[in-house]
Amino acid sequence: MRAVQQLLFPDPQPLVERLGCDFFRQLPECPGVYLMRDTNDVILYVGKAKNLRKRLNSYRVANPDRMPRRHLRLLRTVARIELQECPDEPTALARESELLRTIRPRFNRAGTWPAPPRFFAWRRLEQQLQLAVAETPDANWRSYGPLGGTAFVLRAVLARLLWLAVHPRLGFSGLPVGWFHGILDLEIGIDCGPTIEPVTFNLERLLSGQTAEFCEWIRTQLPADLHPFEKAAVEADLEMIGDGIALVSRDQRQMPGI
Repeated sequence: MRAVQQLLFPDPQPLVERLGCDFFRQLPECPGVYLMRDTNDVILYVGKAKNLRKRLNSYRVANPDRMPRRHLRLLRTVARIELQECPDEPTALARESELLRTIRPRFNRAGTWPAPPRFFAWRRLEQQLQLAVAETPDANWRSYGPLGGTAFVLRAVLARLLWLAVHPRLGFSGLPVGWFHGILDLEIGIDCGPTIEPVTFNLERLLSGQTAEFCEWIRTQLPADLHPFEKAAVEADLEMIGDGIALVSRDQRQMPGI
C-alpha cells in the first residue's frame, strides 16, 4: 500500500519548485560552501561540499519518511542558495568553520559555539563495540580528541556507518530507534559478532588518519543494490567523517607543542 501511495503522490521537491531545475543542472562540480537563505535573505544554514553539484542535488527530494523533520523545515523555508567556490576541500572546510562561528545559522548545530573539551571514546567488549562521548574518558576506554561538540556528531555518524557495515541488509530501516536522527544514549553498543575484528581494525585506521581507507572499507560492506537515498546518505556521512578528522588534525597542528 505504501508503494502505491508513493507512486500516486511523489515526494515533494520544494527547492526544485522554488529554484527551478536549471539551478541544479548548472551547479559547479567543485569544492565550496553554500549558504541557504530565507525570503528576508537571512542565512539559515551553511554547508560545505567536496562537490557542490552532488551535495546540493541531494537536497532535491524532501522525503518525509527518510529525512529528519529539522531538514524538512529547512528545505521548506529556503528561498535562495548562495555559492562560494573554493580551490580545494581544506579551504572550503576552513571557510565553513569561519562562517559557522561568525553567523551561527539557525539550522546549523555543530561548529557554531565553542564547546568544552570532549572526547570520542570506544572500547571492545568481546564481540560488541561500545561508543561514547566523555569529557574525561575512563582508563578502560580508548579515546580520540579533544573535539568539543564535534564528538557527538562523530559518534552519531560512526554509529550509523558501522551499524550498516555490520548489518548491510537491514539498511537504515533496521537502525536502533533514534540513531538515524543522531539521538543516542550516553553509551551505545553495536553487536558485531564475527566481524568485530575488521570493525575495530578499520575504526583504528580511521582515527589514525587513514580516512580514505576507512571510507573505502565501508563502501565494500554495502550491498550493490543499496537504495539511492541510502547510498546518498552514506556518502554524506562519509564526507562528514572526512571533514571531522581533517578539522581535528588541523586544530591539533595549530596547538602549541603539537
